[in-house]
Amino acid sequence: MDKERAIIVAVQIGNKVDAGNALEELIGLAEAAGAEVVATLIQTRVRSQGATYIGKGKLVELDHLVQELEPDLVIFDNELSPVQLRNIEELLPVKIIDRTMLILDIFAQRALSSEGKLQVELARLKYKLPRLTGKGKALSRLGAGIRTRGAGEQKLEMDRRYLRNRIKDISLQLEKADKTRQLQHKRRQRSGIKTVSIVGYTNAGKSTLFNRLCNMAHFSGSDQVEADNRMFQTLDTTTRKIKLPSGMEVLITDTVGFIQQLPHHLVAAFRSTLQEATNADIILHVVDGSDPLYLDKLAVGAEVLEELGANREDMILVFNKMDNLDDASNLENDRDIPVKISARTGQGVKKLLAVIEHKISM
Repeated sequence: MDKERAIIVAVQIGNKVDAGNALEELIGLAEAAGAEVVATLIQTRVRSQGATYIGKGKLVELDHLVQELEPDLVIFDNELSPVQLRNIEELLPVKIIDRTMLILDIFAQRALSSEGKLQVELARLKYKLPRLTGKGKALSRLGAGIRTRGAGEQKLEMDRRYLRNRIKDISLQLEKADKTRQLQHKRRQRSGIKTVSIVGYTNAGKSTLFNRLCNMAHFSGSDQVEADNRMFQTLDTTTRKIKLPSGMEVLITDTVGFIQQLPHHLVAAFRSTLQEATNADIILHVVDGSDPLYLDKLAVGAEVLEELGANREDMILVFNKMDNLDDASNLENDRDIPVKISARTGQGVKKLLAVIEHKISM
């Protein structure tokens, strides 16, 4: 299947130095969704334009670029308001999506479990509902008289009613799944078995670490999840039982990754799943230590964990991908990092297991 060709549009607010990095991340997200980025357009503004996100002159430039390159879609670097989305769609003859829609598309592609699919569908429906409008005259009151509604308006209201009912239905199904999860959690607590969750920024190497631990300490001695360099490779949580060096058994869970500006609808939909991860006895906060922006991404992870109510005392900071660094000692706050590893090569993973066991027994 041919990849969809995309133009990326970004607004740099003031003199923010991270605009280029944010753009690179958006390109990575587009590629993770299966698109090919053929051009980027950046505008520096004091604030985004209320009606069309970018200014009128830049919009004309974008229109010319669309006519020249004939892309399949244009991706905007931030969440567009319903008004902005409608105005841009009326001005440009191409499919328009924003950062939130892009991330939702990736999640829809990657969700495997029935609960994961429901969580993604709920987030997509809540995003879509306020943006459900007619284009031009398609949903106008055609043929309507006094106190008479046209077919278009009736169709729009029917669509809205369907979305609201579907949102209610999915919410009830997820409530049942959450109750089942809570019962399982209580059962584990009664059994006395400890739990460990792996969290962190997307593409920090969480799934690779999960597989490495399973290779070393799971009865199968083999990989348990798919791991590669794509963003959001893991959406559905996977839990396995492993043995620590003393023979103590613990449950370890791989979780969905964090990212800057993670859509609030997604956070809400996945809250129960994320909450389970942060309720673990030990939280391994994995950071890509070879990433020049590791401090920023560490801060994003810490912010999400704090929002979910995770206990800082239960966390172990794990700097991964040390094999990508010529000199790992240059890391800032080096003394504050209890464990430095390479999940890919296995470097430092035995020490990590020992640290987990020590913290559990404290």
